[in-house]
Amino acid sequence: MSDLFELVQRPDLDSPLLVVALEGWIDAGLGAGTALQTILSDTSNEVVATFDTDALLDHRARRPTLHLADGIQTGLTWPVIELRAGADQDGRDVLFLLGAEPDHTWRAFSRTVVDLALELDVRMVTGLGAYPAPVPHTRPTRVVATTTRPELARQVGSVQGRVDVPAGVQAAIEERASDQGLPALGLWAQVPHYASAMPYPAAGLALIETLAEVAGVRFTAGSLAADSASARARLDALIAESTDHQQLVRQLEEQVDEHESRDDGTGGLPSGEELVAELERFLRDQE
Repeated sequence: MSDLFELVQRPDLDSPLLVVALEGWIDAGLGAGTALQTILSDTSNEVVATFDTDALLDHRARRPTLHLADGIQTGLTWPVIELRAGADQDGRDVLFLLGAEPDHTWRAFSRTVVDLALELDVRMVTGLGAYPAPVPHTRPTRVVATTTRPELARQVGSVQGRVDVPAGVQAAIEERASDQGLPALGLWAQVPHYASAMPYPAAGLALIETLAEVAGVRFTAGSLAADSASARARLDALIAESTDHQQLVRQLEEQVDEHESRDDGTGGLPSGEELVAELERFLRDQE
């Protein structure tokens, strides 16, 4: 086994799903983070393995938190990467890979994660994410897939055409899993680009619902439905104050409705070129 992790325990699991939700790459509207937090807050879970963050992380980029009380140092909280085990509402076993996205040795890390998944008899690897897209908040949140298996892409829906974008370590894990014969896909919620810098609960809700549809695991959505309605009301109020913003939303509605009306299998999804343009803009803003 790899020296990149320490196995804390070997739980008795029955063909678990592995959910990958590492922090550090694109998560517009905190969609993936919100989904994971909601799931874990209502799911008993325990640590299965811990990864060597000294080897995997740049601590100058991800510094530990220093705790002080009246000037006295009381400890440090270090960033972690963990594999945790839990179960859904129906008792189906689920593993969660969470924590900070590694800064180093992505190939070795991906091999280690997939080898560990195979040893624990994982049946599928599913990553969570969210990205900015030219879509309006007045339409249902769409989720698209990245995968090496055409049948999974058709089941979820995917962006049509060739798209070349920067990748996160999740993509490397998916590729390694596929090479080892393990089904893998990424689930990506599309967040309106004008709302991507604020919490957008509808993205988290859509990811949880899609997990149930694609992977057969059901989790409570907590307050996400109510939170989504509140966020929609806030956006409606903000947009009502600007005729330019109102025009933007109408244009996006027309574009999505036009895609929806085409009999081309895209399911109302924007084109690859449109999505790449919004993603590049988002990354520039982040920098």
